[in-house]
Amino acid sequence: GVRDVLFLYEENRCSMTYMYEYPEYLKIKLPKKTARQYPTYELYLYGEGNYAKESKNLLLTGIPVLFLPGNAGSYKQVRSLGSIALRKAEDVDFKYHFNFFSVNFNEELVALYGGSLQRQTKFVHECIKVILKLYRDQEFAPSSVAIVGHSMGGLVARALLTLKNFKPELINLLITQATPHVAPVMPLDKYLTDFYTAVNNHWILKAQDLRNLTTLSVAGGFRDYQVRSGLAFLPRLSQHDSALSVVSSAVPRAWASTDHLSIVWCKELILATIRAFFDLIDENTRQITEDPKKRMSVLNHHFVRHPAKIFEENPEASTELTGAFMWITVKASKWTYSVYNDSDGKYFTFPLASHRKSYSHVYCENSMLDTRSWIYGCMNSNSLRCLEATDLSWRAELLPTTKVVILKLQDYPSLSHIVIQVPPTAGNKYTLDCEFFKEDSRTIQLPVTHLFSFGLSSSKILLNSTGLLYNVQLQHFNQIYQAFKIYIESCCQSLKERKPSVYRLHIPWSHEDSIIVANVPSFTEISAKLHIAQPQNDSRVPELNIYSSSDCQYEVILKTSLVQILGQIIRFHAGALPVYVVSNILLTYGGQLSKLISTGQCSDFSIELVRTAKPYKVEPLVSIVVFLQGFNWFREIWESLSLPEVDAAVLSSQDVWFPLVSLILFLFGTGIAYWSGVFFSTSLRLFSSLWLTLIRPTVLQKDKLITPRRLCEVLSLALLSWTTCGAFAVVIIYLQYLVKPVHVFKTFALYFQDSDHSKETSRNSSTQTVKNQSTMDSTSKATQSLFNSTTLAEAVNSLKMHVTILNLLTWIVLLNLPSLIYWLKNLRYNVRLDPDPCRSTAIILVCILKVLVNSGTSEVKSSKLLKIAAKVPLPLSVAMLAFGQLHLYKVPHFVTFSLLLHVLCCIV
Repeated sequence: GVRDVLFLYEENRCSMTYMYEYPEYLKIKLPKKTARQYPTYELYLYGEGNYAKESKNLLLTGIPVLFLPGNAGSYKQVRSLGSIALRKAEDVDFKYHFNFFSVNFNEELVALYGGSLQRQTKFVHECIKVILKLYRDQEFAPSSVAIVGHSMGGLVARALLTLKNFKPELINLLITQATPHVAPVMPLDKYLTDFYTAVNNHWILKAQDLRNLTTLSVAGGFRDYQVRSGLAFLPRLSQHDSALSVVSSAVPRAWASTDHLSIVWCKELILATIRAFFDLIDENTRQITEDPKKRMSVLNHHFVRHPAKIFEENPEASTELTGAFMWITVKASKWTYSVYNDSDGKYFTFPLASHRKSYSHVYCENSMLDTRSWIYGCMNSNSLRCLEATDLSWRAELLPTTKVVILKLQDYPSLSHIVIQVPPTAGNKYTLDCEFFKEDSRTIQLPVTHLFSFGLSSSKILLNSTGLLYNVQLQHFNQIYQAFKIYIESCCQSLKERKPSVYRLHIPWSHEDSIIVANVPSFTEISAKLHIAQPQNDSRVPELNIYSSSDCQYEVILKTSLVQILGQIIRFHAGALPVYVVSNILLTYGGQLSKLISTGQCSDFSIELVRTAKPYKVEPLVSIVVFLQGFNWFREIWESLSLPEVDAAVLSSQDVWFPLVSLILFLFGTGIAYWSGVFFSTSLRLFSSLWLTLIRPTVLQKDKLITPRRLCEVLSLALLSWTTCGAFAVVIIYLQYLVKPVHVFKTFALYFQDSDHSKETSRNSSTQTVKNQSTMDSTSKATQSLFNSTTLAEAVNSLKMHVTILNLLTWIVLLNLPSLIYWLKNLRYNVRLDPDPCRSTAIILVCILKVLVNSGTSEVKSSKLLKIAAKVPLPLSVAMLAFGQLHLYKVPHFVTFSLLLHVLCCIV
């Protein structure tokens, strides 16, 4: 499954964008108060060549666009947009042009640490005010700024509307690229999840206030394994007419999936964005139009359905067909015409009266991919020419190799003829095809194979193609955990050259289509899986549209793909894996404490994991609570207890959860916990052996748990945590704790080494001198003295317990590592991390671990609290699975509570 997500995706079909002149970034001077308040942030203006030189005086006359980079993103990523916009402005002689600004967020890791998101949002607000002031004295001064946000930059842009003093009219267009709008990819701290909640709640509650803001979200598709496309779809709101979400694989003239970084420079996608920007300009104000309907029309034109026409806001309803063209009547139901060096223009007319009874639709395709009108509908015609015509070219749709029109005859009762225009051509070669057909004859239902067929069975259909279009409906394909391989084999009777076939997987409830162009004959493999599950109130069915070559046979075979199903589970739920791993370790920890009660011995980590970590101990309880939350009475009781909603219930409401997911993830977590435990123990043994060659171990002595020196160390680390970064203190105490098992391991190594030496010496005593014998005796006595304060069994038990605790601490360190990295990166600006998501947890952990590092199992075995401490890990594991999957920052809290009970067992 991991391999499917990280490696098994389509090849990169994006072209690189290049600068024709040297890119320059002009730093914009900010007000002193703003610069002092945000010392790590900066604002830049992008330029190239002469334009950059002319812009240095900041007498700007263009349309302002602000680019916001994402997690660890650079302000220089604006260059693809800025450069192509500059070339486009040169094409129109700078009648219109855009000024691209970019914010430098110091490449902060805001996807992993949410403490700076609010600060970034406020700085962007200040930047917008500074940008608009630059145009204050211009004739066509803008009153708003368009924003393009990559990754978390898009979320920061949406968060602007949550600021109390922000005026919504300051932005009228927002385009986000691979932005996780729904939820954070890794919810590692409370500030991140709270920020998401505030932004999404505001957009839902204040939906009416956002009607004048047009939002476009572009997702990267399956190549983007960092932010899955389902997260990039804007929450479904009542004002759906002002928000649009698309996947890059469905964007016309791009038709390519992008990874998380290439979405910023993918030439095909950037061209679509810049074309949209120029079509959004209002000729009167020379700024982006204030009309929300026009903005949505432009975005739909470039990002959803492109008719192979240059955008027109109000295309003429009717036109007169002029020109000295030859008029030819076509009465056949199927027609093909090849054009090559045709010096005379022609009009081909198709009378509809004779076809309306026999057929329901007409389909036409044109391989000439220009932007001229080519198909019309006649409303009043005689046998010679059309007096009045409707331009049906706006009903066309652009595909990679052709442009097509599908018309339902019932929707055009007033049309008497269809007219195809063939203008004079010089050197161009293209083909026109038309056919009338019944919808039922071209729609085939293909039931998808069952989830548990594991690819052993298949669904198959054979299309003996006499037509140009087939729609294969994929019945019962509506959930994200379904994944299939579709094989299409085409073979033709004759070997003549044919146009390529186009296969489109069309998902009707979201703009996530994927298109593949295949030569004929060929064998093509298509992956079929979803980014968004089918909404409950939607009954439409996904389709495989086959734009075929006539007189060819197509065989379609569909099989369940187990690898891709596992890939979908990883894609949608990999962020929750730490919860399942720690849950397994916590169950093992509880099992070791139970063994201490029953046998007085602590079992090995790997053995206890296999014995104790069973999914049936935790899974049923979570599933029962999720089931009961479907009832109002239980939900009311739950809310009255002020308990948070179970994460699995939230995921179920988002249609990304099913019962077996948790079981698979738990088993995967067991595997990770087992092998990480083996690796950890092996690493400790190797490290202690290396250390043994350098330093001889000191005597293991029984010491008090709490001493004045340790109290001073605790206070020092607590003070360090409070004044700098909590994660820094956690790492220090973790490294100190790591020394304990290493020390014990090397002591054991020396003990057994000397014991083996003693046995070997006794076997060969006849050949040893008295001097060697006395040396051996002194060594053995010295080694045995290492254990003068504890028995070997006691030391072994304590070691096993410390190894398990270290396993738990390793995951706490990993989950807190992002805030430490953020703090280290910004250390030159501020010594104290503020806000710090793990400061309080760090202080508690420091106190706990300073006691545990010097404890053994002898104190624990005699404790009255041991039975409680042994039973608590199980309910904590259940609670972790219930409330930690969407809130990873809660995991250290559960572990800390369990370790706190262990400390109390050492004392009480």
